[in-house]
Amino acid sequence: MFEFHWPWAGLLLPLPWILPYLWPDRREQVEETLEGQRETLLHPRLDELREAFSARRPRLQLAGWLHRALLYLLWIALVLALMQPQWLTPYTEVSTPGYDLMIAVDGSHSMEALDFSVEGRQVNRMAVVKGVMGRFIDNRDGDRVGLILFGSQAFILSPLSLDRHAVHQLLDGVVPSIAGPATALGDAIALGVSKLRERPEGSRVMIVIADGDNNAGSFAPKEAALLARATGTRIYVVGVGSKQTQIPIFEDGSVRYRDDLTMDEETLQEIANLTGGGYFRATDTSALEEISTRIGQLEKTEAEARTAFLPKPLYRWPLGMALLALLGLGLFPEGRKRYVRRLASV
Repeated sequence: MFEFHWPWAGLLLPLPWILPYLWPDRREQVEETLEGQRETLLHPRLDELREAFSARRPRLQLAGWLHRALLYLLWIALVLALMQPQWLTPYTEVSTPGYDLMIAVDGSHSMEALDFSVEGRQVNRMAVVKGVMGRFIDNRDGDRVGLILFGSQAFILSPLSLDRHAVHQLLDGVVPSIAGPATALGDAIALGVSKLRERPEGSRVMIVIADGDNNAGSFAPKEAALLARATGTRIYVVGVGSKQTQIPIFEDGSVRYRDDLTMDEETLQEIANLTGGGYFRATDTSALEEISTRIGQLEKTEAEARTAFLPKPLYRWPLGMALLALLGLGLFPEGRKRYVRRLASV
């Protein structure tokens, strides 16, 4: 399939033929130019001299016509290159039946709290999230998985993709406070809903991992949850954080104890209930299996095929033609003089 990317540039094609009518006094300017270039040749026998060089006239006429043709060819080739001709090759992408899973991970400073332990070793909340959700992503064969990171703001780390290995690698690179110290939970949900609403109904699933304390952003968690329910998006919430009164956290090179890092489970449960999802605790060893079971009960979307046209630029061909026309103009410099004289005689 052939097309021009900028077809409106073709309006410039008749410009060389229109310009003489826009400036009718051009003939007088050409005559003045020729008048300044005239030189008088004194010779005792001009008739014999004219007959001796009369054989060159046809070549001069041909050179003048060729010069004019090359000018038109140069202009047409440049305009065609400007129109960006391209050949469109169809490419069909077939996706297998599955779910569209958008995972939103809290990357705020509170995720650095050291209120979990693995094999007797104290670890922060982010380490628990990476371990649990990393295994979860690896087991989602056939699903399209995306990744959102939120802190003071919400960001898309990965769009929905079948490349689960790449999403897992992006998750492993997340560190606490990378998205700012605050927690924009509502913005993360709203961002995920805006991406999932482009997918077929029935497969829109969002998994939110947070400590439940929303203190930044433009959307309140409840408002974002109502938006998710309106679009048919189910939200499964994974809460991280213990119920200890004093929670240790690594700050400024040392471990400190704070009492403002507790988890707001009521908010997280309300988000899950409003959207028809579920709420789980990350410390529960059966949480991962339970999430997988709940998602497996949903109806999978049918296999879909998308056809996209990949453009192959063809501007090199008219541009090469323009370069050849310039080369031809350089090989016949006398044609310009003949062409200018012809304009003056019209």
